[in-house]
Amino acid sequence: MTGNATHETPRPSGNPLRVGLVGYGLAGSVFHAPLIAATDGLALDTIVTSDEGRRAQARAEFPGVRFAASPQELWGRAADGPDALDPLDLIVIASPNKTHVPIATAALEAGLPVVVDKPIAGTAAEARGLAALAERRGLLLSVFQNRRWDNDFRTLARLVADGELGDVQRFESRFERWRPQPKGGWRESGDPQEIGGLLYDLGSHVVDQALTLFGPAALVYAESDVRRPGAADDDTFLAITHVNGVRSHLYVSATTAQLGPRFRVLGRRAGYVKYGLDPQEAALRAGERPTADRPWGEEPEELWGRIGSGESPLTGGGTPVRTLPGDYPAYYAAVADALRGKGENPVTALQAAAALDVLEAAHRSAREGVTVKLAAPSGSASSGSAPSGSASSGAASSGVEGQSA
Repeated sequence: MTGNATHETPRPSGNPLRVGLVGYGLAGSVFHAPLIAATDGLALDTIVTSDEGRRAQARAEFPGVRFAASPQELWGRAADGPDALDPLDLIVIASPNKTHVPIATAALEAGLPVVVDKPIAGTAAEARGLAALAERRGLLLSVFQNRRWDNDFRTLARLVADGELGDVQRFESRFERWRPQPKGGWRESGDPQEIGGLLYDLGSHVVDQALTLFGPAALVYAESDVRRPGAADDDTFLAITHVNGVRSHLYVSATTAQLGPRFRVLGRRAGYVKYGLDPQEAALRAGERPTADRPWGEEPEELWGRIGSGESPLTGGGTPVRTLPGDYPAYYAAVADALRGKGENPVTALQAAAALDVLEAAHRSAREGVTVKLAAPSGSASSGSAPSGSASSGAASSGVEGQSA
């Protein structure tokens, strides 16, 4: 469990590890609960929600699951008495962003390992504070960056690691939507206390992927706009110059009437272009579940990306590259292994802090119209494990150092 918990006592290898899930909104019901339930060695034990409709929904899919009205009810599970429940082995936090830090802090202080949905916190300093607390307590603290296990990202990571593109010069990544009318709710709120907006939502994914592939950021420039009245940032361009010289151009938007390629990656030898989103989220939303007896995360050949040089893939240029299957279940399988002392933390809090350094720099860049220079990366923050085939196991920077116009 390199990165924030090197001395945690491994959990027993016999019975499934009992998981308490805090929150049963979009993140909890679509992503975490199904993936936890599908993971060998984990058992979805208790869900924290006071909403009766959500309880009924959870009870229908996970018969026998227990419920709690507040996270505090989970901390006392080891209390004595004939009606006491067995203590939990892992807390998963899928509640609104503004609650991540206080709930994670309380869980760690109660002696419980924690998984937090992204973003782990509103600031890199808060993320590093949580990492330090987990380290002191000898507990796992992991961040749910599921899109490291997207089908297209796994494929790109393999191409980069195998040298198929040559030295990469530019990485273009788009996570775009067409939602001209805000849906409402805290995710789109312009209230800073909510830690909403696309930079913290989709930006957490594209920045994490860029740092995982190409290492620490040296410079950050951003342009960010609010296109829909009442929303937070909903159309942002973010440019990263990595320490190794690679340039990442990242786009997150809810107001894109014509969607661009998910990835366009340009190397000295060849380029890779991929359209369309990984199918796993759509499958989970539709009620499909990963099982051992059927394929998961695969897409048809007509959606494969293409690799080549000198011609657009839309006019037949390049060669199709089979897209590796997406594998969100691998995240919780890695968490279970880490808790049993059989593997490393798949995404550390320090890696998440490095991404937050970039997001904070992006906010500042867009606000002040400057390019922001990040401090030299800390070696300890690059620990952790990335998907097989990644060019880097993680990335980090240690805060904003200065700026240049």
